[in-house]
Amino acid sequence: MFYSPRIRLKPLADLCHRLATALQAGIDIRTVWDREADRARGAARTRFALVSEAVGRGETLCDALAASGSFFPLLFRELAELGEKTGHQAEVFEQLAEHYYHRLKLRRIFLVAIARPMVQLAIAMAIIGFLIWIIGMIQPAAGEKIDPLGLGLIGNRGLLIYCAFLGGVAVAIFLVSQAARRGLIWGRPIQRGVLRLPWVGNPLQTVALARLAWSMYLTMNAGMEVRRALRLSLRSTRNARYTDKIEKIDGSISAGNSICESFRAAGVFPADFLDAVAVGEQSGKVVESMAVLSRQYQDRARAALATLTMLAGVAVWGAIALLIIAMIFRLFMFYVGAIYDAMEPL
Repeated sequence: MFYSPRIRLKPLADLCHRLATALQAGIDIRTVWDREADRARGAARTRFALVSEAVGRGETLCDALAASGSFFPLLFRELAELGEKTGHQAEVFEQLAEHYYHRLKLRRIFLVAIARPMVQLAIAMAIIGFLIWIIGMIQPAAGEKIDPLGLGLIGNRGLLIYCAFLGGVAVAIFLVSQAARRGLIWGRPIQRGVLRLPWVGNPLQTVALARLAWSMYLTMNAGMEVRRALRLSLRSTRNARYTDKIEKIDGSISAGNSICESFRAAGVFPADFLDAVAVGEQSGKVVESMAVLSRQYQDRARAALATLTMLAGVAVWGAIALLIIAMIFRLFMFYVGAIYDAMEPL
C-alpha cells in the first residue's frame, strides 16, 4: 500500500545492530523483541508489539514479521527468516546493520551537500512571495492594477495562489519519490526517463550496482538459494533498469544457465560487473567475488553520489539564477514601460 507506514532507515539500522548485539550475548529472542516493543514509539510500537506477541506465542520470527505487513523491508524479512532457519541470526543481523548504516551514510552525505542550495532556493521563493504580498499593499485605491512581476498575482489572494502552487509541486515531488522508494509500477516510467538523462543515468546505475553486489554477497553468504537470492538482490536496487529484468534472469537461471550467462543475456550489466561474476563462478567463490565487488562499487557509489550532488547543486543554482534573472527582467520592463508612458504627450 502506498500510504502504509514503513520503518525508516535509521531506526532499522539501529534495530539490526541491537538485535545482533543481543543475540550474540545469548539473550533469548522473545526477550529481545519484548524490549524492542517497549522501546518503540509511534506507528512502530504497534508493529513491534505484534512481532513480540507472535514470538512470545512460539511462532517463528518469519511468521511474526509477516504479521506486521510491509512495515519491515523485504530484504530484512527474507534474511531474518534465513538466519532463523540456519541458526545464524546474529551474523545476519550484523551484516544487515552494516548494510543499512552504509546506505544511511550515503544519504547523509547527499543531504548535507544539497542543504545550502536548497535553503537559498527556499529564500528566493520566500522573497517572491513577499513581493507578491507587498505589491498588493501598495496598490492605488483606484485605477489600473500595478503588477511589476507580470505573474498576475497580487496581494493576499495572489500569495495564496502562489503558496498553493508551491505546495502542489512539493506534493508531486513527494509522491514521485515515494513511488520510486516503494517500487510502484507507475513510478517505473519516471525512473526510466531519469536514467536516460545525460550525466545522471550513469551515477544512478553505479549506486544501484553497489546495492546489487552487496545484496548478492549478503544473501549468498547467508546460504540463500540462488534464484531467491538473485530476485531479492535485484529488487533491492530499486532501479527499474534492473528490476524489470527479474523475471528474465530468473527464467534463465531456472533453465540451467549460470549467473553470468543470465546477467549477460539481460543486457543491462557493465562488462566489469559480468567479469567479476564470471570469475567467481569459475573459481567456485561467488560469495568472495561479490564481497570484493561490493567494496569496489561502494567506493564508486561514493564518487557517483558526489557527482549527483554536484549536478543537483548546479540544478538548484540554475533555478535560482533563472528565477532572479526573470524577476529582474520583469521589473526592468515594468519600469521602462512606466517611464515610456510618462514621456508620452497628453
